[in-house]
Amino acid sequence: MASALGLDFGTTNTVLAIKEGDGTRSVSFESMAGTSDSMRTCLSFMKGSVRDVLDVDAGAAAIRQFIDNPGDCRFLQSIKTFAASSLFQGTLVHARRHQFEDLMEVFLNRLASYAGRDLSSDYSRVVAGRPVTFAGHNADEALALERYNTALTRLGFPEIHFVYEPVAAAFYFAQNLKQDATVLVADFGGGTTDYSIIRFETHGGKLSAVPVGHSGVGVAGDHFDFRIIDNVVSPQIGKGSHFKSFDKILEVPSNYYANFGRWNQLSIFKTLRDFQELKKLVRSSLEPEKLEAFVDLIEHDEGYPLYQAVSAAKMRLSEAEETEFYFAPLGKDSRRTIRRDDFESWITEDLKAIEGALDDVLVKSGTAPDTIDRVFLTGGTSFVPAVRKIFERRFDASRIDSGGELMSIAHGLALIGERDDIGLWTANG
Repeated sequence: MASALGLDFGTTNTVLAIKEGDGTRSVSFESMAGTSDSMRTCLSFMKGSVRDVLDVDAGAAAIRQFIDNPGDCRFLQSIKTFAASSLFQGTLVHARRHQFEDLMEVFLNRLASYAGRDLSSDYSRVVAGRPVTFAGHNADEALALERYNTALTRLGFPEIHFVYEPVAAAFYFAQNLKQDATVLVADFGGGTTDYSIIRFETHGGKLSAVPVGHSGVGVAGDHFDFRIIDNVVSPQIGKGSHFKSFDKILEVPSNYYANFGRWNQLSIFKTLRDFQELKKLVRSSLEPEKLEAFVDLIEHDEGYPLYQAVSAAKMRLSEAEETEFYFAPLGKDSRRTIRRDDFESWITEDLKAIEGALDDVLVKSGTAPDTIDRVFLTGGTSFVPAVRKIFERRFDASRIDSGGELMSIAHGLALIGERDDIGLWTANG
């Protein structure tokens, strides 16, 4: 029986995996929303029938509870993006303050419930993935790991280990290597892009590896979504519009739209003073109908449906040169055609950051591109044509592989967790 549990606690999705026989398998979850091998990293809180008891759901079940109970349900997503923020000192959920470690603990307990098992009793060791660089401005790595460790300790695991997410993906990929190879793994998550270069060799039938270099940047798929929001949606809800203050004409503060465009802020924005100030601006706005639409989106909790519409448009642009964006709550005039060329111009700075982190790992490790035998791209953002071109310019197409977009990290963590030399693979800060 497996003794280690691989935990890929992701910005968008979370996956648990264990070693089974010569391979691995994902832990399945069964909730009111059905059965799945992955879980959306989100939580919903409803006041229960018993006083001071909250009804909590996670993943697809949380989304369903949120949609079925607009206004009464507190919905939180992209929890991971708060991990390294010293500014995040908790959030109020139905008058109770929850710290990051509280949210992570609640989420993982729900996963255990959906999996139908006591994770800390069934597995003596948890191996959790961690990004090379945590998301957020002035990200505090030590704080993030302390918060992770607190939440996992509360769950009762005897052993807790952390492994870089791209290292885990590389280990999963290396199981299929037919010969020794130097592998570059690019892991595109929701909040971070991480790179690892690892030299894999087999001696006496046992796989060994030597880490060559790591790098990362807090830019990934969520940033691309934000660019669509910022350029397509925000102008329809007042970005760039003006209001009258005494005898002056002033522009509506842009920070309102930064809050709205980043998914992890949506459920918090409604509780902030900024939102109350925004509602006051409607009366003095020169285009009040736009700000009214903005307020309605927030008050009616349209963030998640908007997130789905934006993500779907981004995915279609990976296959087509242009696509239509339409979001019904904004009205019939909200239809816009998004061209891939325009989208790529919006994400230019993000692409530079992603390529800069690639340069960083190659230069700092002294690795020339032609010495990389295989390149493994994982994560949904790897399908974006402009992202793939970064690698195609540097490496032969025959050396580039992709796959396991949701599962590779968790399965690699599970494999590493069963090794006697696990200490060689950990990155505990």
